[in-house]
Amino acid sequence: MAMKVALLGCGVVGTEVVRLVDEQSEELAARVGTPIEIGGIAVRRLDRDRGVDPELLTTDATALATRPDIDVVVEVIGGIEPARSLILAAIKAGKSVVTANKALLAEDGQTLHAAAREAGVDLYYEASVAGAIPLLRPLRDSLAGDRVDRVLGIVNGTTNYILDRMDSLGAGFTESLEEAQALGYAEADPTADVEGFDAAAKAAILARLAFHTQRVTAADVHREGITNVSAGDIASARAMGCVVKLLAICQRSQDGESVGVRVHPVMLPVEHPLAGVKEAYNAVFVEAESAGRLMFYGAGAGGTPTASAVLGDLVAVARNRLADTSVAEGGHDTGLPVHDMGQTITSYHVALDVADRPGVLSKVAEIFADHGVSIKNVRQEGSGDDAQLVLVSHPASDAALSATVEELRTHDMVREVASVMRVEDFAH
Repeated sequence: MAMKVALLGCGVVGTEVVRLVDEQSEELAARVGTPIEIGGIAVRRLDRDRGVDPELLTTDATALATRPDIDVVVEVIGGIEPARSLILAAIKAGKSVVTANKALLAEDGQTLHAAAREAGVDLYYEASVAGAIPLLRPLRDSLAGDRVDRVLGIVNGTTNYILDRMDSLGAGFTESLEEAQALGYAEADPTADVEGFDAAAKAAILARLAFHTQRVTAADVHREGITNVSAGDIASARAMGCVVKLLAICQRSQDGESVGVRVHPVMLPVEHPLAGVKEAYNAVFVEAESAGRLMFYGAGAGGTPTASAVLGDLVAVARNRLADTSVAEGGHDTGLPVHDMGQTITSYHVALDVADRPGVLSKVAEIFADHGVSIKNVRQEGSGDDAQLVLVSHPASDAALSATVEELRTHDMVREVASVMRVEDFAH
């Protein structure tokens, strides 16, 4: 008997899922142990040509998701509602679920996991982070017996493409963004990408899996985008032997009692493996106590890579279904809270437009010292009205560094704080 699948949504990813299920039907049947068959596809409108069998289409998503003959529901609608209600209805009806919905998982993953555990069904979502890269299942399964201390990720291809063009070609932010849009890497409204919302949702999912804590939501993630990254920042990074990357950083505190989850641009040494990730590719770097350092790299977005991850989950869920078992995730919760960004230990690169007067450097150094922040190095660029001080701090709490910058903004010797960016080497 075939394993019947209900597909909720038939956009770019959904149509690729249908195509792959059709083209690989024999291979999928061999891997699962029984044929996989699309039993229906829920769409908003029936009057569009989607390149799929129109007999499969329906506008009644709830009826499809709860239909008695359906075994697995694949949700690729996106967004919070109606996706959440549909997934919960499917789970309540005893269906296992595969989803690519990072926004929903980041906002309310705990509710979905609890429902799946209670119903004894699977909830898989490999496609929600880093596209085709097999990442979430290794975190959940392969490293289940290890202690993960840190996860660093380039998890948004749009921003990585923009920053790479700014670095390699000297292009400006606006020019690089327009090129990304022309190539289809960025949406007409790129806010979710360039302001870090997309990466923050993925960071929340990564933190939950890495640290076995259900407390992390997208709202807990400190988020900064790349819209303020300038050509000067790129040049300063290069002068320091660094590149600028938008990173998702999930890290245990030094005492192991909490976790920090943040997304923001960093100046990253060129020696770090993530520094060499170019164009729209994604990569995630995992540091575990016993396994050491692991890196996962590949295409992070697009219909075909995402559909590949969906199919991988579909095969796993179908096998479990055939064996009458499920993988209950999130049953053990370490309860680790998310600490405030101010507690994070980091370094700052600060560029100051300053008045050309004696004593400026000593006064700036005094402000740093007053907040308990030591200066690692300093250089002056230009002279007269064009004078700029560029300072890099030693690691300190983000709260102390922020307070230092805020006082610098108010000082009459400082015309403008031209740039502030964190510098990370992740050596410890």
